[in-house]
Amino acid sequence: MKEQLRACILKGIEGCFADGTLTSGVVPAVSVEKPAHAEHGDFATNVAMQMAKPERKSPRAIAEILVKKLAGSSELIGSLEIAGPGFVNFFIKDSAWRTTLTEIDRAGDDYGKSLVGAGKKVQVEFVSANPTGPLHIGHGRGAATGDAVASLLAAAGFDVQREYYINDAGNQMNTLGLSGLLRYRQLLGEEIEFPANCYQGDYIKDIARDAMVKHGERFLKAPQEEGVAFFAKMGGDLILKGIDEDLQAFGVRLDNWFSEQSLFDDGKVASAIAEMQEKGLIYEQDGALWFRTTDYGDDKDRVVVRSNGVTTYFASDIAYHRDKFARGFDWVIDVWGADHHGYIPRLKGIVQGLGRDPEDLGIILVQLVSLLRDGVPVAMSTRSGEFVTLKEVVDEVGRDAARFFFLMRRSDSQLDFDLELAKRQSTDNPVYYVQYAHARIKSIFDTARERGSAPAFESVRLELLDSTDDMSLIKKLSAYPEILEGAALNFEPHRITYYLQELAGEFHSFYNKSRVITEEPALTQARLFLLHCAAVTIKNALTVLGISAPERM
Repeated sequence: MKEQLRACILKGIEGCFADGTLTSGVVPAVSVEKPAHAEHGDFATNVAMQMAKPERKSPRAIAEILVKKLAGSSELIGSLEIAGPGFVNFFIKDSAWRTTLTEIDRAGDDYGKSLVGAGKKVQVEFVSANPTGPLHIGHGRGAATGDAVASLLAAAGFDVQREYYINDAGNQMNTLGLSGLLRYRQLLGEEIEFPANCYQGDYIKDIARDAMVKHGERFLKAPQEEGVAFFAKMGGDLILKGIDEDLQAFGVRLDNWFSEQSLFDDGKVASAIAEMQEKGLIYEQDGALWFRTTDYGDDKDRVVVRSNGVTTYFASDIAYHRDKFARGFDWVIDVWGADHHGYIPRLKGIVQGLGRDPEDLGIILVQLVSLLRDGVPVAMSTRSGEFVTLKEVVDEVGRDAARFFFLMRRSDSQLDFDLELAKRQSTDNPVYYVQYAHARIKSIFDTARERGSAPAFESVRLELLDSTDDMSLIKKLSAYPEILEGAALNFEPHRITYYLQELAGEFHSFYNKSRVITEEPALTQARLFLLHCAAVTIKNALTVLGISAPERM
């Protein structure tokens, strides 16, 4: 609707230039927005203010010229008015709004999707937790966010790949291996004081127990280096398998798992460093290699290779992002914890160092989750290993509720997740409220069939949908494509959860005020068609978030 109106305004401006009522020939970028108050119209534009300077007229004078030109010029525009210093408010014809329903019915599962991405190749890398322990609730929010952003981008016409970066190189894997070996030796009777810097969770004991069953006492007498390497590999593989199972149960299916260690094994780290040295972006000082990240807004240059020859995580990041672009991705999106905010300038520096536009790298920051139970905080401690896992949350509240709650707020704002609220089957629970709207529509169809008014939409008389409540619901449905596109391009899936709650509220209000199954067959079919379109839109919006649209509740 906005695009159609924008085209009408541009045509009107060109007409004014043609007849001489406007003379500058300067056509501004026409902005069309929804007013804050319904009485100010369906849409408004400030184009008259933009044209005031080149036309050397007051904004209000230009608005008057435009209103005269646009009045009666389109089947879209019902009426216009000038407000304030020169805003032009538009009231769209009801008949134009009703065409949205035909569009929804025709598009079906594709309603809301667009081609704005034009097939551009995008990679979304998310979760990427170290394979040293199961996913916790914080990882769950990152998983929901990354997966939803990927789905939104696909719906907006991008060619999307989901990737998990396995941090399987470095000290954390050695620590995992040592943790497993020590627990293994304890299980076989050795008295060992378990170090505080080793991984404390019970899952380490499970790994040790599994090794004991399969390999007996083999690693009691083996060199410690051999035992650490074995338990690092075995433990990492088992934990990663568990992570994949937890993600699949959460509705996340990844296209690619990328190993950090492979960057070293394939010589990609050394090659990336050499390329950056040739470009003068990495220099040597005090025996170490440094990247000139201050050239790109970082507060200091960063070490890539320490003086002892050991690479830093930053060396892996250079090689990894170089590899991503080498694989042909036009746009690379990383989903990180909010504590990585300071890394953004240096990563943007890498991208520029590779000869790319820094905007080719998108960063999504995900804030912490506070877990509540009926408003009371639930203790979460990673130090002792007694943290709340994603699996525990999904098992308790279900996948749909978990995903919806994780996506209810901007990803970079802190989130309160109330377990009891997420389980509650009442309108207080936002995901229940939305899903119940879809199920309620399906039950209305069942009732209509029982009463001999089975939905038949071949020749629906849309003009019968003329009440305020009819039009209010139709207008809310028409907003979905713009909401979806904006959520995709801004990496903000919470826009969809907001929209769904508003749409569900609009439906429930409509249902409480308007009879659907009436004594007039034509009106009944028109309203059933309206609810059919509402169900399609609710289902499409839930689906893009990875949440089901139940027909019975």
